[in-house]
Amino acid sequence: MIEVRQLVKKYGTKTAVDGLEFTVQPGVVTGFLGPNGAGKSTTMRLIVGLDAPTRGTALVNGRPYVQHSAPLREVGTLLEAKSVHPGRTAYGHLRALALTHGISMRRVEKVIELAGLTAVARKRVGGFSLGMGQRLGVAAALLGDPQIIMLDEPVNGLDPEGVLWIRNLLTGLAGQGRTVLMSSHLMGEVAQTATNLIIIGRGRLLADTTVERFIAEQSAGGVKVACSDPERLYAAVIRPGVTVTGTPGSQELHVQGVAARTIGEIAAAHHIVLYELTPQTASLEEAFMSLTGESVEYHGTTTAPSANPGAPMRSMA
Repeated sequence: MIEVRQLVKKYGTKTAVDGLEFTVQPGVVTGFLGPNGAGKSTTMRLIVGLDAPTRGTALVNGRPYVQHSAPLREVGTLLEAKSVHPGRTAYGHLRALALTHGISMRRVEKVIELAGLTAVARKRVGGFSLGMGQRLGVAAALLGDPQIIMLDEPVNGLDPEGVLWIRNLLTGLAGQGRTVLMSSHLMGEVAQTATNLIIIGRGRLLADTTVERFIAEQSAGGVKVACSDPERLYAAVIRPGVTVTGTPGSQELHVQGVAARTIGEIAAAHHIVLYELTPQTASLEEAFMSLTGESVEYHGTTTAPSANPGAPMRSMA
């Protein structure tokens, strides 16, 4: 378990982490989300003692990370996949880590196989692709067979097979009762892998919930209905607390305040043919953008700059 209590980290006048408080539970994959600059990487560094907090505490299995005699056996981390000496081989890197923690060479061979690196284990890391570096980082995180796994952008650079491997690996580890925290900007991947969510913005906690509950709370809701007689269906479902909207001349309606099952029963009772009956929910990406819109620190534009900004626009005619 990871416990963060009133965690604060300041760099001069900038507050990177501002009073964070959350618990990462075992047995589930928890997605750690936030816009760029939200403080995710800083929080992870604080958890594993790479930075000292200004105030507050971060506990790993009930104590600060630095108080564990064999921390690699407590928590496995992937924070920067390329932070490996390029002249070392994958095997040499893992062997050096193992020797410092009394881990057997058999375990080194096992995580190399687990990460799919057997064919390149004796090659120098400097020649690795980004995806191979990610696999080595995950192998290092799992080397001590820890109960806590914390990965920052674990699918970065991986091909589709690698993405599926990470997804199955993390859900499998959580299924063994381990604590799994993953940070990612790929919302679709988080939606398929994580059960719980911790979302921060500008260093502050915005949400600590489940994926399902978060999407439901951020969704506008309602039901999309396509039918043979929208006017009769409108008359049948409208009541206090129910709103029905539709485009003139269209066979589609959007109904809020009535469950999809009830709409189906009403349509059947009035002999109205239904072509579509779809509850409307936001995607995780849409829900995330809705929540964090005011917490985004870095904004880009969607228009490509002109090579000659002062030149007038030319007609396409």
